[in-house]
Amino acid sequence: MSDFKLPDIGEGIVECEVVEWRVAEGDMIAEDQPVVEVMTDKALVEITAPEAGRVTRLYVAKGDIAKVHAPLFAYEAEGEVSAETAAPPIPVANAEDEVVSPAAEAPPPTAQVSAGAQSSVNETRDATSKTTKAKDFILPDIGEGIVECEVVEWRVNEGDEIAEDQPLVDVMTDKALVEITAPEAGTVSKLHVPKGDIAKVHAPLFAYLPAHTEPGDADEAGDSEASAPARQTEERAVPPVASGGRGPYGRIPASPAVRRLVREHALELEAIAGSGKDGRVLKEDVLSFLDTGASAQAQHEQARAGGDRQSRQSAADDASRSAATAASSKRDESEVRIEPIRGVRAVMARRMVESASTIPHFQYGEEIDVTELLALRERLKPLAEAQQARLTLMPFFMKALALAVREEPILNARLNDDVTEIHYLPSVNVGMAVDSRSGLIVPNVKRVEQRSVLEVAREIQRLTADAREGRVAQEDLKGGTISISNIGAFGGTYASPIINAPELAIVAIGKSQWLPRFDERGEVVKRAIMTATWAGDHRVIDGGTIARFCNAWKGYLERPETMLLHLG
Repeated sequence: MSDFKLPDIGEGIVECEVVEWRVAEGDMIAEDQPVVEVMTDKALVEITAPEAGRVTRLYVAKGDIAKVHAPLFAYEAEGEVSAETAAPPIPVANAEDEVVSPAAEAPPPTAQVSAGAQSSVNETRDATSKTTKAKDFILPDIGEGIVECEVVEWRVNEGDEIAEDQPLVDVMTDKALVEITAPEAGTVSKLHVPKGDIAKVHAPLFAYLPAHTEPGDADEAGDSEASAPARQTEERAVPPVASGGRGPYGRIPASPAVRRLVREHALELEAIAGSGKDGRVLKEDVLSFLDTGASAQAQHEQARAGGDRQSRQSAADDASRSAATAASSKRDESEVRIEPIRGVRAVMARRMVESASTIPHFQYGEEIDVTELLALRERLKPLAEAQQARLTLMPFFMKALALAVREEPILNARLNDDVTEIHYLPSVNVGMAVDSRSGLIVPNVKRVEQRSVLEVAREIQRLTADAREGRVAQEDLKGGTISISNIGAFGGTYASPIINAPELAIVAIGKSQWLPRFDERGEVVKRAIMTATWAGDHRVIDGGTIARFCNAWKGYLERPETMLLHLG
């Protein structure tokens, strides 16, 4: 028997409340099956089973407080369960968080029949037992702290046949557009949440009838004869699987639990060979991949498909805009149009209010002469374009910032929740504010200090394209350490930015202008001048610190060739 100890479930979190047990003592559990929901001071978190087995004891009752690193429940692993203690197996939720709907659990009606009619009743019973049960697909955890999302577009209708890993619905969280796929082949029986409504995490999203009958649903007698036609029908209903370890819709088959494990280790699903059916990537495949030491593949560029999805999303947006315009023209001019604040805009509103009201901002402005930097960029643009990269000034801003952090590392640090510790971060993940179709978001380029200017340019190009299409990955929005807001792209000259907490600093860059300046000989010359306005967390960053940091950053930008001395 083993004790499952509550793991670290968030930075600075030492305890949580048990909200709901999904299992009882004596229940059989499967690997990655949701076992319990706990509430921290930040979000609702789902705890899953580490391996298959049987629950023997629940240490913490519903409503009580569980401590991190303390036993949460006890279980016997699958190989440890003895014949005397093992309970009859019961249906459990699989890794896709599917549950059997309550309506499907109703037993078939019984009837008293004569011996002469027994044969007919047996045939009816066989047919009834072979009927596939409807399942509810439960909306899984789709991001840290996310408890609800808006249904943007259903890709299927009730009655449609679906294949495993087929995209079914697009939902908008407060961070990004997320695509939900089918857990297995079957037929959609009901859409629980209409387009435009709010879906709750851990609540039913849609119901479906699986294409394949589970083993044991039919009597052994006559199974081979009766099930043959059904199998042939199912085989015709499921589209052929594409080669190369991808499902019929171009996605690599993997459960949400496996995808979460891949993200936690900064891996790419495409690089892991799947040993499951149709090339499905299993948990064992990921662990084996990690054992080989191949985790360095996370440095590679992730292949981006999704042109079809882009087209569908753009078409849907165009249709929505056209419908909105038509409806607007029919309204009375004095009518007030009301639009709920949802998704990214709602989160931005909450975070900006919280940041502005809880963090004392210290503002610092400077002018930077970018004449030499503009000339260097023009010389390098053709070389970058030859390698399919668009070279703007932003990659230079980011690279210079990562170098300046070496001199003042506190600009790339964080405070703990109690404001008693400063955590100096090992990587410089530079965020950039992007005006996306769903609102202002701040994706970040990871490990800028380790990348070349060309590599940073490629990442900026990818993140900008994803943001404007509303499909930024969750990982691209997490882990930022310092941010840049380029208001100059919209023609702005000055701005007072608000810190993107929990970061400690942000800079707003204005447009570059050709202005008269005096040179060393006192003569008036034309120079390209750009404004930069910093905002620092005045609890730990004082005027001298931010001035020294800005001077170091400015030095690299005004003499860009000096950055070569610090490139590894």
